[in-house]
Amino acid sequence: MAFNLLLLGGLLINIFLLTDAQSVGVCYGQVGDNLPSPQDVVNLYRANGITRMRIYAPNEATLRALRGTNIQLIVDVPNVDLQALNNPNAATNWVRQNITSYPDVSFRYIAVGNEVDPNHETNKQFIKFVLPAMINVQNALNAAGYNRIKVSTATYTGLLKDSYPPSIGAFHANVQDYIGPIITFLNQNGSPMLANIYPYFAHIGPPALPDLPFALFTRTTPAYTDQNRPYSNLFDAMYDAHYAAQLRLGGGNIEIVVSESGWPSAAGPFASIENAGTYYRNLISHVKSTNGTPARRGRSIETYLFAMFDENKKPNAESEQHFGVFSPRQQSKYQLRF
Repeated sequence: MAFNLLLLGGLLINIFLLTDAQSVGVCYGQVGDNLPSPQDVVNLYRANGITRMRIYAPNEATLRALRGTNIQLIVDVPNVDLQALNNPNAATNWVRQNITSYPDVSFRYIAVGNEVDPNHETNKQFIKFVLPAMINVQNALNAAGYNRIKVSTATYTGLLKDSYPPSIGAFHANVQDYIGPIITFLNQNGSPMLANIYPYFAHIGPPALPDLPFALFTRTTPAYTDQNRPYSNLFDAMYDAHYAAQLRLGGGNIEIVVSESGWPSAAGPFASIENAGTYYRNLISHVKSTNGTPARRGRSIETYLFAMFDENKKPNAESEQHFGVFSPRQQSKYQLRF
C-alpha cells in the first residue's frame, strides 16, 4: 500500500509539473489578407503542441475550429465594443453568443479591452467603459454557470510612470484612478492581471537601452541589483515593475499573465531572424521554468507569444508586420519547441 501511495503521489506530482510547465501560448492575430483558414490554423497549433491561444475578438470560424481541441483560449472584447457592454443585457447576449454557444471550447480568460490608456490620444475614450463591461461580463458568466472563466483586461508597460529599478514600479497618477478599481475587481474574483510586455520596444526606446544581451536573455551576469535582487534580463525587470505597480494598489496577490511578448524579424532596429529567434527560444525556456523573476521566485509565468503569423496589414511601424513565429504559409521561422 505504501508503495502504491508513493507511486500515486509521484504520478500526481508529475501531472502537476507537466500542467504547470505548459505555460506558453501564442496570440492568433488576423490582420492580414494572406493568412491560413482558421481550421488550418487550429491544426497548426495542435501539430506543434501549442495548447493556449489568444484571439482579439470573437470569431465564429475560429471558435468552431477550436471545438473539442482542449486548446485553452483568451478571447478579447475589442475596445470598440466596450461601451455597448456597459448595458448588462448586452453583456448577457455577448456571453450567450460567444461563450455559452460553444460549450466544447476551453475558454480560459476574457480580456475586456486591450491597452486602454488614459494618456493615449486614440483609446483614452474607452477608459470609463472598461470596468463596467468587466463587471457585466463576469456577472453574465456567473449567471450562466461559467464562473470558472476569469475576466480581466490587457494592460501594458506604457501605463507605468516608473519602471527602473523594478521595485519603484508605479502607474501614472491618472492611471491609478483607472486601474485601482480594476485591481479590486480582480482580487474579488480571483482573476489575473493581463500585461503585454515587450523588451524589444523597451530596448529600442526612447530612451534606448544599449545592452542587447540584457533584452535577449543572453547576458551571463546581472546588469544591476535592486533590493539585493540581481537582474540579468529585461523581461524580468519589466515584469517585476508591473508587479510593484499593482502591489502599491493592493494587487500583491494577483498573478500577472503575460498576454503578449515578442520580437520582430525585420523592418526595425535590431529586428532580425537571429535576434527574434534568440528572444523567442529564451523566453519560452525562461517562463516554462519555475525560476520565476527576482521578485516572484519559484513559479512558471503564463505567457503568450506575439504572434502566430506575420500580418501584412498591421498598421503603424513596418516592424509590426514581422512578429510572426510562423510565415503565412505555415512554415516555422524559428523551429521553436513548445
